Amino acid sequence: MKSKQVSRRSFLTKGATGVVAGGAAASGLFAAPAVHAQPAPLVVKMQTSWPSSDIWMTFAKQYADRVEAMSGGRLKVDLLPAGAVIGAFQVLDGVNDGVIDIAHSVPVYWYGKNKAASLFGTGPVFGGSATTMLSWFYAGGGEEFYRELTQDVMGLNVIGLLGFPMPAQPFGWFKGEVNSVADIQGFKYRTVGLAADLLQSMGMSVAQLPGGEIVPAMERGVIDAFEFNNPSSDMRFGAQDVAKNYYLSSYHQASESFEFIFNRDFYEDLEPDLQAILRYGVEAASTSNTALAMDNYSSDLQKLADEGVTIHRTSKEILAAQLEAWDKLIPQLEEDPFMKKVLDSQRAWVERVTYYELMNSPDYQLAYDHYFPGKLKL
Repeated sequence: MKSKQVSRRSFLTKGATGVVAGGAAASGLFAAPAVHAQPAPLVVKMQTSWPSSDIWMTFAKQYADRVEAMSGGRLKVDLLPAGAVIGAFQVLDGVNDGVIDIAHSVPVYWYGKNKAASLFGTGPVFGGSATTMLSWFYAGGGEEFYRELTQDVMGLNVIGLLGFPMPAQPFGWFKGEVNSVADIQGFKYRTVGLAADLLQSMGMSVAQLPGGEIVPAMERGVIDAFEFNNPSSDMRFGAQDVAKNYYLSSYHQASESFEFIFNRDFYEDLEPDLQAILRYGVEAASTSNTALAMDNYSSDLQKLADEGVTIHRTSKEILAAQLEAWDKLIPQLEEDPFMKKVLDSQRAWVERVTYYELMNSPDYQLAYDHYFPGKLKL
């Protein structure tokens, strides 16, 4: 007998229904009425780059819940934390090799494979926000650049999408105050991606670590300052236990979004409607993630302050020095032809779009000060 390989698509379209129908036909006119059973759901293995305790697991679950609901139960997402199958920084490899079907991560985590990864969220800040750059990904050519990098340049068997424009990442956690560039010289500092190149050029000694390793490294003296991403994640892994000065506002990672990586064979073998659910589920989760972030990040920042953490805004001197450091780093990046065309595209997008954004936006700080006078104390 000839064997026929059953693809995921044929399983989802035929499944148990096909078996029941075939049995009815074989039994002739006296068969009981066919029972159109619902096929068993296709289990989709999705691993994140986050510890199970991180709020970002909740962000990933919002995506998983939406995919399951929109698929009518045809897809079941097995959501796993970092390390469940592979390490936090290895999820791209896991998806490419088919060990997992989907990863929830950030492109900067595979920066070691190709520096251009950092351009998709953690590259130079020309003045655009994370929302500006997520718009560039979908409307300004960024998605095609991402496809070219992953599939053509790197030869990977993946499809990637971005979602949830993150608030700019804080400069981070310090044991004492840092108000000038001189104050940060020689600090052993945790960050990732091009931010490591940037801050190293400003006099820091940089270590690239996953989020779950940061506080233990701080306790052992491997690092003496760090950033991760936001007040909620930072608070959950105990940043406030090892440092008391928290500096918000920075240009080192100011335009990042989540990355959703799909194994290309897995994705393309699905029915078109399920492909659409996986794709547009990213957009749906982006909205719900934003709402969750605004609620939790703001309330957790207040909790940190109530627990004795001093909240600072990074000094203009350090911010200006970061921009000057980007000025020196960008020409080095542009020696790579691919990175040059991506940066050219981003600059042109930001020049046009951010001009509109800045010209159109009222002064929100003025309004805030009007209704909550003296609270900002900038």
